[in-house]
Amino acid sequence: MSIFHSSKKLLLYCLRTIVAFILLQTLFYKFTGASESVAIFSKLGVEPWGRIGTGILELVVSILLFLPGWNWLGSFLGLGLMSGAVFSHLFVIGIEQENDGGLLFLLALGNAILCILLLWLEKDILTTVLRKRFLK
Repeated sequence: MSIFHSSKKLLLYCLRTIVAFILLQTLFYKFTGASESVAIFSKLGVEPWGRIGTGILELVVSILLFLPGWNWLGSFLGLGLMSGAVFSHLFVIGIEQENDGGLLFLLALGNAILCILLLWLEKDILTTVLRKRFLK
């Protein structure tokens, strides 16, 4: 195994861990119905099913990120979830929530960027999977 390959593997693992950690830390608040989560999803008009559904999807993404052969799907779904969060902050609920200084927005934006980076670093796997599925 070359140094480049092992360095890339370590980088991918670290990026996946960061994305999963950020997603997983919010699950407690979503699943327990914390007032901050309820307020956010109420502003979006999707409380409680949107809060719980988003939490379930975030859990699925966190698992997929570490399943060999499914990492790309975790990154892709994570990008979709985080894009939804970013756009929700920008156009509906506002950047700052509950005097957090925009922390939730920045975490969503950072996670979206990390998911893009993961997809780019795994583009060979992604293109192979897409060719197998759609160019038969």
